[in-house]
Amino acid sequence: MSRARTVRVAGAAPYDVVIGRGVLDRLPDLLGPHVRRVALVRTPDVAVDLSAHLGGYDVLDLPVPDGEAAKSAHVVAQCWERLGEAGFTRSDAVVTVGGGATTDVGGFIAATWLRGVRVVHVPTSLLAMVDAAVGGKTGIDTGAGKNLVGAFHEPAGVLCDLDVLATLPREELISGLGEVIKCGFIADPAILDLIEADPAAALDPASAELAELVERSITVKAQVVAVDLKETGGADGHPGREALNYGHTLAHAIEKVSRYSVRHGEAVALGMVFVAALARRADLLDEATAARHTAILEAVGLPTSASEALAESSFDDLLAVMRVDKKARGATLRFVVLEALAKPVVFSGPSEDLLRESYAELTGESR
Repeated sequence: MSRARTVRVAGAAPYDVVIGRGVLDRLPDLLGPHVRRVALVRTPDVAVDLSAHLGGYDVLDLPVPDGEAAKSAHVVAQCWERLGEAGFTRSDAVVTVGGGATTDVGGFIAATWLRGVRVVHVPTSLLAMVDAAVGGKTGIDTGAGKNLVGAFHEPAGVLCDLDVLATLPREELISGLGEVIKCGFIADPAILDLIEADPAAALDPASAELAELVERSITVKAQVVAVDLKETGGADGHPGREALNYGHTLAHAIEKVSRYSVRHGEAVALGMVFVAALARRADLLDEATAARHTAILEAVGLPTSASEALAESSFDDLLAVMRVDKKARGATLRFVVLEALAKPVVFSGPSEDLLRESYAELTGESR
């Protein structure tokens, strides 16, 4: 892979995702020529220092808590107050630097301040690079569930410096592969082939394989959101942007009932095993493709059976959370499932018995 590759995200407000090693110096290009003041939304311990690349700007530092703790109305309100005190205007810009939660909350702050100001994302985790930073979804959590309050606000650009991945704990790299593998199942099977050929290379921050996996995953998301930014649906029965939620209905419920002790990518892995079992039991998906989920997730160290974090929670607890999922319509639960590899569809209103049987398979109770 060359020093930098650019994935163009088309749509009403096109922008570039720059992917490469040592590319943080591209930040001023993404901010544009007219920005003079930047609000830097970051976690206190973020490993990336942008000071050398923001030297020509008046910087307002907006530290936020790490992880999901950042995604609260209280944190956002504090940031709004700081922006107001600083006289932050529409000609100014927000820069987020951190993981997926930082991208979510920083994007929401940018979306809501003065009804929308410019934002550039600098994701520092694999998960944020391939998922949260691209696509314009922003959000915060409520007591009822994850990302229930939010807005669509496309960034002015995204800067993915792959050198940053060397600073991540191994478990965070593994978690990020949950979203990468999701992209393989819903749209680009070459992702699965790459990982299956060399799982160790997929977890090596310096490898060409991981660089290709990042670029392929971002390309999948860019292609989907370019034609369906606001989840209104795709053509010819394709779920459109909803396809990106493959495995996420159960995943978000797992995150909430575990009080976010389960990492997002781990929860997505469990959610994918669950919907694969659901589709197979409903005679929508073949046995081999369903089994492939478990094999590839286990190959990179992702969980494929319900973890100890859920030992104190019942399926009824998870079901209650899933009923307020964003994809639900009234009392009807909707799941993204596969009819075949790279052929996602929406499965609406599965019976509760079918859901319980599929979850029992996930927990090992039916084996």
